[in-house]
Amino acid sequence: MKKLIVLLLLIHTSAIISFGQQKSVPYGDNPAAGKYYNIRGIKLYCEVYGEGKPLLMIHGNGSSMSAFSKNVPFFSKKYKVILVDSRAHGKSTDPSDSLSFEQMADDFSTLLDTMHIAKTYVIGWSDGGINALLLAMRHPDKVIKLASTGANLWPDSTALIPSLWADMQKEYHAKKDLARTSAKEKNDWKIFMLDYDQPNIAPSSLYAIKCPSLIICGDHDLIPVEHTLTIYQHIAKAWLWVVPNSGHPTLIEHTDDFNNKVDEFFNQ
Repeated sequence: MKKLIVLLLLIHTSAIISFGQQKSVPYGDNPAAGKYYNIRGIKLYCEVYGEGKPLLMIHGNGSSMSAFSKNVPFFSKKYKVILVDSRAHGKSTDPSDSLSFEQMADDFSTLLDTMHIAKTYVIGWSDGGINALLLAMRHPDKVIKLASTGANLWPDSTALIPSLWADMQKEYHAKKDLARTSAKEKNDWKIFMLDYDQPNIAPSSLYAIKCPSLIICGDHDLIPVEHTLTIYQHIAKAWLWVVPNSGHPTLIEHTDDFNNKVDEFFNQ
């Protein structure tokens, strides 16, 4: 009986340690999983977790791959999860003075080629949701299915909630003439201007998306539900999910529902 109790305690302790290790994975700063790729004149930083069908995850503006820390443990059990810091974000470099969503979408396409991945599932959040749409538009052969949450097609008070757009305009006018000398100051402004001036996607151009697409927003998102509905209506094979009681971070505020619903969509 004592041996059995000791064995059970060892199993329980091992499970606790394993769980703790899983929870403490430093996504975005994990040398064991990370690698730089030379892509289109820049270095993109990537981390890969799990095995199976490839799944590219694309984060939002000013963020990094660590934004998906609550989603990777679930998806890496079934997929080969490819996390990437977008151009000018996280550990990925970009010395140029301009930035566009089209550039970024082409980066991801070239990254897939470099990793010898012909097609992938895609999850994109916020700016990453825009990039998911553009990747499917510009490189339709690369995307099996996509889930895009919190994306917008243009920058104004109809595509963003008016209070957010007003704050962005205030910040632009307050800072547009400031001198920027450090690399960080220049990069931060470049990232801000990305969302202030872009994207500029005509709804009709979304018809270029041929893959099944799950279009998502929160019911009190930073993107008005009506704007998300416009995206949904202009993609031939689209499904719409307005997440109840959710703001912009649908995949964080409702992690389990998000993970399960997106996985179900990918596998239906």
